[in-house]
Amino acid sequence: MTTLLVIAKEPRPGRVKTRLTPPFTPREAALLAEASLVDTLRAVAATPARRRVLVLDGAAGDWLPAGFDVVPQCAGGLDERLAAAFAGCAGPTLLIGMDTPQVTPALLTVDFAGCDAYFGPAEDGGFWALGLAAPDPELLRGVPMSTPTTGAVQRERLVAAGLRVRDLPRLRDVDTAADAEAVAALAPTGSRFAAELGRLRTATGR
Repeated sequence: MTTLLVIAKEPRPGRVKTRLTPPFTPREAALLAEASLVDTLRAVAATPARRRVLVLDGAAGDWLPAGFDVVPQCAGGLDERLAAAFAGCAGPTLLIGMDTPQVTPALLTVDFAGCDAYFGPAEDGGFWALGLAAPDPELLRGVPMSTPTTGAVQRERLVAAGLRVRDLPRLRDVDTAADAEAVAALAPTGSRFAAELGRLRTATGR
């Protein structure tokens, strides 16, 4: 089975989802971030895995379900932090972020037979998932992060290394208020994120 990694920030006001502000306040943005993280962790918890790891910037809260190892993120840019997350794993590993609460266990149940890597493109040009049959941190170091070409550069890095890449469906990250609306509409039944967004809309009249 695969190791599943979730890289995330503690959902504290002013530290997460700052592009949601405005229209949301920093506290509301943090509530949405927590809801997104909860949905993500629930999907991971329901996916068959050898090990589940939360690679966290900050401290865990009562939103963390049982069954996860928690390791701190290292210092440095996002490429270094992602590389370090893979460096702590042995065997097939799939990494995702906390920004796609619409993710499902079906999407995360990957089989590396016949391929060396999985790549999940994001609509903003980045990527929401990266899987490696043999984790190699050097495949991530130096990739420019948070740009419109991040995903293309990362995928090309995999191909240039001679890896057989299997693509996952393209998903939309939650970065802006428009993203939040679109993702909530796609979220599975029982989504904490969709419910929290609806509650905030009702409470604030937005």
